[in-house]
Amino acid sequence: MAEFVWEARGRAGEVRKGTMEADSETVVQNRLRAQQLNPTKVKKKGAGFSLSLGQKVEPKELVKFIRQFATMIDAGLPIVQCLQILAQQTDSKVFRKVIGTIKDDVESGTTLAEAIRKQNKVFSDLYTSMVQAGEVGGILDTILVRLSTYLEKAAKLKSKIKGAMIYPACIVFAAIAVTMVLLIWVIPVFADVFSSFGKALPAPTQFVINLSNFTIAHIYFLLAIPIAGAFGVRYAYKTEQGKIAIDRFMLRVPIFGPLIRKSAVARFTRTLGTLVSSGVPILDALLITARTAGNKVVEQAIMVARQSISNGRTIAEPLIESKVFPPMVCQMISVGETTGALDNMLQKIADFYEDEVDNMVANLMSLMEPAVILFLGVVIGGLVISMYLPIFNLGAVMD
Repeated sequence: MAEFVWEARGRAGEVRKGTMEADSETVVQNRLRAQQLNPTKVKKKGAGFSLSLGQKVEPKELVKFIRQFATMIDAGLPIVQCLQILAQQTDSKVFRKVIGTIKDDVESGTTLAEAIRKQNKVFSDLYTSMVQAGEVGGILDTILVRLSTYLEKAAKLKSKIKGAMIYPACIVFAAIAVTMVLLIWVIPVFADVFSSFGKALPAPTQFVINLSNFTIAHIYFLLAIPIAGAFGVRYAYKTEQGKIAIDRFMLRVPIFGPLIRKSAVARFTRTLGTLVSSGVPILDALLITARTAGNKVVEQAIMVARQSISNGRTIAEPLIESKVFPPMVCQMISVGETTGALDNMLQKIADFYEDEVDNMVANLMSLMEPAVILFLGVVIGGLVISMYLPIFNLGAVMD
């Protein structure tokens, strides 16, 4: 037997750590699950931690797998045959091996949910909980369709958020790069020419030349600032308090803060609505939803709501107190709880906020072009005009 170091989450979401002697990682994971713990990391003592969920398999591969699996199950094909066909069709060697292992486990008498749960490096609790609910209720095909639809919408939403943030970031980076080139290589040439005039230069021109001299003298320091900042943010994000502080700051950033908040609401309601409508117990559904929130502040609010339910309160009350979710969302959730139609209400909220995100991204993109033109005109144009001012006044300068 070998000794393994493990980390796991309890039913309340708390992190637990320990060591265990076992024959393999799978044995450790099964023992932890038997203790009502969800393993997140398992390693053999002296070895590195195993890869986290989904690092080796692309999300689009998972979406395609679930969609095709649902179609085959709906057509009446046996599960083992479906898995065999899907393993042959996938382009990823890693995913092919994972599907083959699941097929072998199912053939040996393991349930599909348990077979998927063993592959926790690829499939999260969201998958296993929904598959288990589908198997128990005899509606596996319906559950898989819901899961694939959820994954497609989640991927689409994530792509839109990334697109909205990457475009302005690229523009700003390009503007900074062009400015640095002008300051380091172009402006010193003008400065050498102007120095032969022997007269005072216009204030804007002198300022740009001074800025160029400062940039050249401190180039390594200036380059080190963003690199050090990136490493600092990355290190801080690995700590609990740092992650909370950064995520809270992101929710308050002008323009992008409301976009991130609305996308978080859409993800929360879509995930929770999908799990509840699939028959997953509400406490388990909230725990899974919290882990997939994508924002630590939102995750904390969901975990408080989960604790509230276990203490006999409603979901809506702690969500209102958290002030993370808009009042309309909390009111609609409260109505859904009162009428017994929480899953339908959550799906409606998700549809509304996904449309809101679409509109915000579209408006942002439409405003981006004039903003970019203005930004480039002020920064780049200002530098160029400043350097040509002495030439425009060449006669006065050389008198």
